Amino acid sequence: MEIILLENISKLGKIGEVVKVKDGYARNYLLAQGKALRSNKQNLDIVGRKKDELNKKDNEIKKKFLMISEKINKKIISVNKETKDNGELYASIKPKEIVSLIEEKFQVKIEPSSIEQKKDINGIGKFEVQLNLHAEVKSIFTIEIKKHQAS
Repeated sequence: MEIILLENISKLGKIGEVVKVKDGYARNYLLAQGKALRSNKQNLDIVGRKKDELNKKDNEIKKKFLMISEKINKKIISVNKETKDNGELYASIKPKEIVSLIEEKFQVKIEPSSIEQKKDINGIGKFEVQLNLHAEVKSIFTIEIKKHQAS
């Protein structure tokens, strides 16, 4: 399906571009979330007229995410977790838990879908996590898992 993007989407395109994507991705995500419109003459005219407004809105969002990125980038979040005898966690740390750790430490709200883990966090050690806040704003930070010391 051909669609017109209403916002910059990494690995897909910029505002106002006509791109071809799979029908399910278009219907279930891009169109449903208001990130795109079906490509037709009428919608092309609408987007052409609103492109400056859409770019301005996107720049405001980008500025907000840049401020968040500056707070988080290259920081270390330390977490004490109970582990098995071999150092493995009882349950791996998922994006939802990472988001709550970020909110707790930096007082910022982000979506779990913006978390990109290079590998599962399921043991003691340091793990690099990438945060994809915006098509042009990425941040990398470290989660350090320490063994919980019973008192």
